[in-house]
Amino acid sequence: MASQSSWTMRALDKVERVGNKLPDPAIIFAFCLFTVWILSAIFSNFTFSAIDPRNGEAVVVNNLLTGENLADFLSRMVTIFTGFAPLGVVLVAMLGVGVAEHSGFISAGLKRILDRTPKSMLTPMVVLVAIISHTATDAGYVLVIPLAGVIFYAMGRHPLAGIAAAFAGVSGGFCANFIPSAIDPLLQSFTQSAAQLIDPAIQINPLNNWFFNSASTLLIVGIGWYLTDKVVEPRLKDVEVDGDPAEIPKFDELTQRQAKALRYASLTMLAGIVALVAILLPESSPMRAPDGQLTSFAAPVMQSIVPLIFLLFLLPGVVYGFMSGTFSSTKDMIDTMTKAMQGMSYYIVMAFFCALFIDAFGKSNLGALLAIEGAQLLKSLALPSMVTIVGIIFLTAFVNLFVGSSSAKWALLGPIFVPMLMQLNISPDLTQAAYRLGDSSSNIITPLMPYFPLVVVYCQRYVRSTGIGTLLSMMLPFTITILILWTLFLLGYWALGIPLGIQASYVYPAG
Repeated sequence: MASQSSWTMRALDKVERVGNKLPDPAIIFAFCLFTVWILSAIFSNFTFSAIDPRNGEAVVVNNLLTGENLADFLSRMVTIFTGFAPLGVVLVAMLGVGVAEHSGFISAGLKRILDRTPKSMLTPMVVLVAIISHTATDAGYVLVIPLAGVIFYAMGRHPLAGIAAAFAGVSGGFCANFIPSAIDPLLQSFTQSAAQLIDPAIQINPLNNWFFNSASTLLIVGIGWYLTDKVVEPRLKDVEVDGDPAEIPKFDELTQRQAKALRYASLTMLAGIVALVAILLPESSPMRAPDGQLTSFAAPVMQSIVPLIFLLFLLPGVVYGFMSGTFSSTKDMIDTMTKAMQGMSYYIVMAFFCALFIDAFGKSNLGALLAIEGAQLLKSLALPSMVTIVGIIFLTAFVNLFVGSSSAKWALLGPIFVPMLMQLNISPDLTQAAYRLGDSSSNIITPLMPYFPLVVVYCQRYVRSTGIGTLLSMMLPFTITILILWTLFLLGYWALGIPLGIQASYVYPAG
């Protein structure tokens, strides 16, 4: 056992050393941009037999280092950035979610749910609440994980088991959720840009993985429940809670004013959902497509997913803020939006370089060439489609050990995976689902994940000797089980032909 632990720690140290040597994702995108320029100049001198499906002609690589193309690049740099689809998607959604988060509405709701959960159902509820917390971006890491430790400790259970269950839900089940959030249209926008390297007219629905993500919620809750109660907590029975009582946080119940504010804010959100349904129901609804459909790309409601997320979080957040006393004026409300945007400052910088890279990758035709040639190689291997998808999942899980950001990783991998698999008749919707699964499962075992050290600190409040190895040993069973069972779940889901999401398909072109 000791040798196995030693091997695990050495492997972890290796991952950490390699990962720490990687430059920042923004620098990686800048490096990729220069690489695309150089490769475009080299490969523009060659003739290729690969046929471009967009025009039926042989692929021609465009040299981006010509004077004309460099001048065009400089003249379009601002519009390339401002027209980058993921940028607006994230910022608009976060304006609304930021109000709900910083007003205290989301944290109050999560506290109330956990406070009223019976002891026998505590573990599955912690995992479920952790999954739901994805809706508010990083709220799960800073609120649900420490809160789970507090509640487990208050109920006489080992606090580290609560932290492990919440960490598994927040991070290991990152792509599982039955509530749409900003991550859905964010990843969809990258997927659509990648797919348009092959098919410029293709449109991807922002909720193309929603049904699969919703069904996956039950799977992750089940896995988290079983492993926490039957594997992790029994192993912790001899681990003494020796933390300083003064440093162990207490569970603060909602005040009467906060409880009242939460009630009215929740009713506001419910009223908003009911109003939306009432608007959508009539066949003459202006939110429907001209042919009366709700889920077609022409339907205004499908083009309004991000604004709807903005409103459904903004309104209850404002109600809670003023009723609880968090807001005393409209300036306080605007300040929460400002805080939300401050938290997105790094993303904006990364998006600038990412936008330039993706534009150059598409304009050079290197993306199309790589996709077509790569697809031909995969076809020659004659691998079943399911084997290819499993390969994508496990490759993503491995890359995730070194590059933590979900959006940054998909911006790098999407332009390669999506067009390549389209050439194998695998839809962008399925490729994205496979990516999200692999991206989630290994989050909880890499110290390079920004919140990993923070979770170690949460554990040290209760058990002072907790280190990276302690947390790794707790979370490794979750990663292995989630990766294997979730992959099998996707394959079974696919075999049964259950829709992945709205207007999603398993094959390209869609039948």
